[in-house]
Amino acid sequence: MRVIAGTARRLQLKTPDGLDTRPTTDRIKETLFNMIWQDVVQTRFLDCFAGSGAIGIEALSRGASEAVFIEKNPKAAACIRDNLKTTRLEARGRILTCDILNGLRRLEGQKESFGVIFMDPPYDRQWERMVLEYLRDSRLADGSTRIIVEASLGTEFSYAEPLGFEVVREKVYKTNKHVFLRKLTEQE
Repeated sequence: MRVIAGTARRLQLKTPDGLDTRPTTDRIKETLFNMIWQDVVQTRFLDCFAGSGAIGIEALSRGASEAVFIEKNPKAAACIRDNLKTTRLEARGRILTCDILNGLRRLEGQKESFGVIFMDPPYDRQWERMVLEYLRDSRLADGSTRIIVEASLGTEFSYAEPLGFEVVREKVYKTNKHVFLRKLTEQE
């Protein structure tokens, strides 16, 4: 696994040992960033369920001003730390080693929302729904935040609109998909 483009282009990234993480393939990562590249430059990027940190590091390499990584597995968090060091991007990266809800709570009170929130939770366990329920009443996301969920092909998002989110787009791959959401504003 490597960084696809930007200042850290072609640098190899480590992945945590074991089966607790499921790294996004380089091909899917490249497709994703081809779709969101203009949203990444000079924005704050939140990488939830970060694993190796490859998505947030790709965002930093492509010009994100900051990336925050939430990962509860200490071995995976250490891997993110190593990858940030390898890519020389550690000054713009912040790692929260805790569960997702505690991580989101720790981020509350910041002055601005994130430009992009990416999450790749364990499949078919409804973690993405729990994060969206939290973000509904949070200032971490606003109407201009691009929220992206990597999910299994069978993951259903019919609950999104009643929670206050619009599914803007779905990109389907052979084994999974990216679902792009936006938080609806009070006027909508």
